[in-house]
Amino acid sequence: MADASRRALGGPGVLLVVVYGVLALAATGRSVLQISEYFERAPLAYLLSAFAAVVYILATWCLARGGRWVRVGIVACAVELVGVLVVGLASFLVPAAFPDKTVWSHFGQGYGFVPLVLPVLGLLWFRRLEHSALARDTDSRASES
Repeated sequence: MADASRRALGGPGVLLVVVYGVLALAATGRSVLQISEYFERAPLAYLLSAFAAVVYILATWCLARGGRWVRVGIVACAVELVGVLVVGLASFLVPAAFPDKTVWSHFGQGYGFVPLVLPVLGLLWFRRLEHSALARDTDSRASES
């Protein structure tokens, strides 16, 4: 019962799942194109873009499923946040390594900075799910006594 109640689908969670899903599709499409057509131009940048796509797919799954996937989702969002910060900074410090826009380059500028904001929102949403699940578990234990 606690697993079903920890689902992200409901309220802002639906919007997060949709935005993550769209970003997962966009990042996947861009990285597939860049790797297949321009790989020799910036292999590290394009591989990082593909990695970002995988992280977005995983985060989308975890948000939609909830339950035991909440902790995995927290890790995915944390990796996403670190990735966008590190790659974003690197794309300014070593611009030659990022000749084309990728999902995390320039802190997600090519995607309206959504990649910079989204992991923070994802982490906050997962935190809310964890707190509400903990409160329900505490209430159910109290009512059993």
